[in-house]
Amino acid sequence: MRRFFKWLGGFLLVLLVLNVWMFWPVRLAVPLLDASIDLPAAHPPPDMAIYALPTGAMHSQAVFAYRGGTPGEHRDFTMTAYLVRHPRGDLLIDSGFGTQVDAQFARLPMLMQVTSTYSKGTPAARQLAAAGIEPGSLAGVLLTHAHWDHVSGMTDLPGVPAWLPEAEAAFVHGDLPMAAIAHSMPNLALRPYAFADTPYLGYARSFDVWGDGSIVVVPAPGHTSGSVVIFVTLPGARYAFVGDIVWQSEGIERPAERPWISRHLVDLDGDQVRAQIEHLAALHQRFPQIVMVPAHDARPTAAMPRLTP
Repeated sequence: MRRFFKWLGGFLLVLLVLNVWMFWPVRLAVPLLDASIDLPAAHPPPDMAIYALPTGAMHSQAVFAYRGGTPGEHRDFTMTAYLVRHPRGDLLIDSGFGTQVDAQFARLPMLMQVTSTYSKGTPAARQLAAAGIEPGSLAGVLLTHAHWDHVSGMTDLPGVPAWLPEAEAAFVHGDLPMAAIAHSMPNLALRPYAFADTPYLGYARSFDVWGDGSIVVVPAPGHTSGSVVIFVTLPGARYAFVGDIVWQSEGIERPAERPWISRHLVDLDGDQVRAQIEHLAALHQRFPQIVMVPAHDARPTAAMPRLTP
C-alpha cells in the first residue's frame, strides 16, 4: 500500500508539472518592424461597408485560449461571418455556423467533442435573406482557413464560391482530419487564387481582391497550410481579420500563443503560428489604428453594425 501511495504521489506531481508547463503565462517577443514598412495606400469606395453576422458560439475558458488565461474565466468563442459590401461584389469573410452544425459537430474528433460545447444563432444565409440580400448574389466567401467552424455555413450558400489560396485548396482536397468537414461538402465550390509578389505590411506577397487596396489578403500559414490574414480598409477604418492565428485578442496584445494542448489539437505548425503572432503583435504596436479581429473574439467587432431587416 505504501508503494501505491508513493506511485500515486509521483503521478500527481507529474500531472502538476505538466499543467504548469502547458499553461504558464509565457509572453512572446515582439520583433521590431523594418522602418520602411508603412500603411499601404488604399482607395475604398465611399459606399463600402462592413457588417458582423454572429451565428453562434463555442464555450470554453480563457486558460485554453492563450497562455496566461485565467482558469475558470468563461470565454465565448464567437462564430461570426462578416459581410463586406463593395460595388464590385459583396463578400463574406468566413461563413460561421450553418444549419448543419449539429451533424458537423458530431463528426469532430472525440476529444474536441468532449471538451467543447456550443450554442447556435441565426446562420449567415438567413440573416442575409432577412435583410433583403439574396445569398446567391454574393461574389464569394473569403475564407481565413477551411476548418469546420469557418466553412459550416457554406452548406447554406449553394453556388457561392469559397475563395482561398491554392495551398488551402490542397488542404481541403487532402485527407487530414481537420479538413474532413470541408472535404466532404459535395457542393463546395472552390475558387483558388494566387498571391502576387507585392509586399504588404511586412508580408512578402499579397492578393488585392478588387485592385483598389480595400481588401488585401496575405499568406499566414501555420494554423493550416493556407491560412491567411485579410486586411479590410473602409473609409475611416482599417481591420485585420486574423482567423485562428489567435482565438482571443490577448493573443496579440500580450502577445501569447495557445497552451500546448490547444496547439496540439488545432495547429498544423506551431512554430509558424508563433511567428505569425509575433508579426501581428509588431503591427499592432506600430499601427494601433488597425483593428485586429480574431475569428472567435466578439470584442473587436462590437462596434460593427449588424444587418437589420
